[in-house]
Amino acid sequence: MAIELFELCGKDPEVRFSPFVLRVRMALAHKELEHTPIPWRFTDKEAISFADSKTVPVLRDGDTVVSDSWNIALYLEQAYPDRPSLFGGEEGFPGVVFVKNWVGSLFPLAGPLAMLPVWKLLDEKDKEYFRSTREERVGRSLEELYGDEAKRLDSLRKGLSPLRTMLAEQPFIGGQLPNHADHLVFSTLQWLNIVNPVSILEKDDPAQGWFDAMLDAYGGVGRAMKTCGN
Repeated sequence: MAIELFELCGKDPEVRFSPFVLRVRMALAHKELEHTPIPWRFTDKEAISFADSKTVPVLRDGDTVVSDSWNIALYLEQAYPDRPSLFGGEEGFPGVVFVKNWVGSLFPLAGPLAMLPVWKLLDEKDKEYFRSTREERVGRSLEELYGDEAKRLDSLRKGLSPLRTMLAEQPFIGGQLPNHADHLVFSTLQWLNIVNPVSILEKDDPAQGWFDAMLDAYGGVGRAMKTCGN
């Protein structure tokens, strides 16, 4: 049975934008594993109730069901040891964990740039759910959260300084080739690239060259992802 991956989508079912789902899509491409993507929306909780989860990603591989992007990555590494390693083996694993924790610090910088654009991409049923739950969570409107776009972009770009330091030494976070550490950072920026038409990175930013390389990695799986602008 083919691997199935439940992927968050907007009103257009081809626009898949969850940063956590994107991590899994990149991991599957890295592992050279084909999968069947299944579009899923915020209010369609019943469709993934079999996984005892209310959010995606949810991966079903035969009789095995795994939720949470990190748990899925660990599962893929264990279940398919003959495929390219996501972590660079045991020696590389701690470095990926470090990047995973660092990426968590990017979400407060990236999130405000994504929430309002995401809301605009949703169908009417999801719009009401998304706005009410997110505004309750942050204590202000999505418009207020978005705030000054230029300032938001500047804060995010400054937050990527550790990535630029790494890229001064090697082409990918994983070394000469990307690994799951690259997927974690790329998926956060690709999230914004999909939902928000503004230029997240400046053209002369070293991180832009890396981002372009990640779009082209694994046969261009990232570049083939549909954005709100195409």
